[in-house]
Amino acid sequence: MSHISTGVEYALHCLIFLAALPPEAEGASVRDLADMQGISTEFAAKLFTRLHKAGITVATEGVKGGFRLGRAPERISVHDVVLAIDGDKALFDCREIRHRCAIFGDSPPQWATEGVCSVHAVMLEAEKRMRDALRSHTLADLVNRTATKMPPQTASEVVQWFGQRRESRKGPAAPAPGGES
Repeated sequence: MSHISTGVEYALHCLIFLAALPPEAEGASVRDLADMQGISTEFAAKLFTRLHKAGITVATEGVKGGFRLGRAPERISVHDVVLAIDGDKALFDCREIRHRCAIFGDSPPQWATEGVCSVHAVMLEAEKRMRDALRSHTLADLVNRTATKMPPQTASEVVQWFGQRRESRKGPAAPAPGGES
């Protein structure tokens, strides 16, 4: 079982797509983001509800509405996304096993139980380092890493794909008032 859920991975990939949209774009719909990632719309909607609550995304209304980033990619850390999707859960849950050593019977000595458990101390250090690493990387970093890997035309293809999807949601143009039916 992994500590960081698959939802975090999908959320980060969706946020990378949102960061790539031009400023004039009205956002991307949950359905389009789900389709782009090959996940269910329901799953994507749950992710975006959490991202929205955390202020990472904002919703735009209307036929062409959807989600946009709630703040600049440089101000969204990977840790922010982990907290939004998975919550603030501990990496390790110490069960205080040291209290149950068979040789101590029902009364473990003070030296064995005082202070933080040695195993737990290592896990706390590991968790701190992991969180520090997640805080040190931003969505902008991920966008830049992705951009250096992909051919230049791919970014424009992604933007074009989302634009075509948005336009198709508008449907046929309504006739002008007083025009022929």
